[in-house]
This record gives sequence, structure tokens and C-alpha cells, in this order.
Amino acid sequence: MELTNSINLNLEKNNRRENFLNSTLWKTINNGIDIGLRYLLPDLVEDEIIELKNNLINLGLKDGIKKSVDNVVETGKQAIGILSGNFEDIGQVQRVIKNGGIIDKISDVFDTIIEKGENSGKINSSFSYILKNGKSSILNSVERNIEATLNNQVSKVNLVDKYINNWKEFYNNKDFNGMEKEYKKIESSLKELVPLENTLKNARQVEVIHQLIRNNGQNFDISEEEIELNKKLN
Repeated sequence: MELTNSINLNLEKNNRRENFLNSTLWKTINNGIDIGLRYLLPDLVEDEIIELKNNLINLGLKDGIKKSVDNVVETGKQAIGILSGNFEDIGQVQRVIKNGGIIDKISDVFDTIIEKGENSGKINSSFSYILKNGKSSILNSVERNIEATLNNQVSKVNLVDKYINNWKEFYNNKDFNGMEKEYKKIESSLKELVPLENTLKNARQVEVIHQLIRNNGQNFDISEEEIELNKKLN
């Protein structure tokens, strides 16, 4: 059987598709900020770093950055013609993030938060001075983290493609145990992958056919009608 049909994939729900990239970027940026603060303030103990970070968050750092990320993603998607749905491939994600001015937007958020903290007395003048003058170190740390995350996503896409090809080979050999092993790898990897239309399209056909065979007592005799029915139901 040719595995060429586009079949909906239950593994990926619409709300997760919309929010996954945004939350992934926030975690990446947040980790980069932590690394940058520790570099700037090597004499502070962990509790003091945490207290400073909490102050920045309470002043609006997290909200400001998440809004910036949302803006970069949505503006970038429009710029390259993605008006709805998922990115087609990881290259589109890279272009959106790299060309969206995200580092400049994070820099602006930091300026606003530092000034707000200094004016309110929640950040003392010495910390404020260090943060203002060392902001580039924090931004460089964030930029490196974003780059590493995008490279990691490329690796994950390649892994999913490999698992899908392995699954197809086991399918052609009617080896359900091998299919099951690769299917579980696909499931696990997709949970950590930014939703990409091209990858999901290939995974959709794997999932439905795999479930049909599993539910059919590992019998490979499934009809095109069954596949089409599952396409409509899912």
C-alpha cells in the first residue's frame, strides 16, 4: 500500500500547535537570562540570583517577553505567508525567529523593567547599573540559547523522519513489532517538536494505518475505505 494519504493526527491538538513554539521560546529565553545573570553577578549566591530574577518577573519581565515572542511569531508568519496553521518546515521557523528582531524586543523589555524596578526601589542602584551595562551579555546568552534550541529542533525533525522511514520499512515487511517500536519513538519525539506541517503530514498517515492494524489484531489486510473513514473521524 502506498503511504501517500494526508490523514489527521490525533497526537497533535490545535491548541498545542498554536502555543508550543511560544512556550518553547519562553523557556529558551528564560534559561538564557538565568545564565546571563549568573555571569554578570558571579559573587551572588543562588538564593540572591533567584530573588533578583523573581523581582524582574514580578515587574513584568515574563509578560513583556512573552508578548514580544507572540508578536515576533505572528508578524513573522504573516511576513512569509503563513496566515493560519503550522509552519511547513523548520527553515520557516528559523527565518521567523531570526528575522523577527526578537533580541531587540527583549532588549527593550529589559530597559523598561530595569527602569521600572529602579524607580520603584525594587532593584537597587548597584544591580540596576550592572544590568544596564551588562545587558549585552544577557542578550548574547539568550541569542545563543535560541540558536541552540533551533539547531536541536532540526535534529529532532531528522530523527522523526528517520523513525517514519523505519516504520515504513517494517510496514512493507509486515513486521508489526518493529512498527510498534518505531511508532512509540515517533509519538515521543513529536511531543518535543515544534509542529511542522510537512512532518505532521507524514506522521498522520503512519498513525492511522498503525492504529488500524493494531486494532485489527495486527492483521495487515485493511482497505482504502477503512483508511478514508478514519481520515474523516480523526
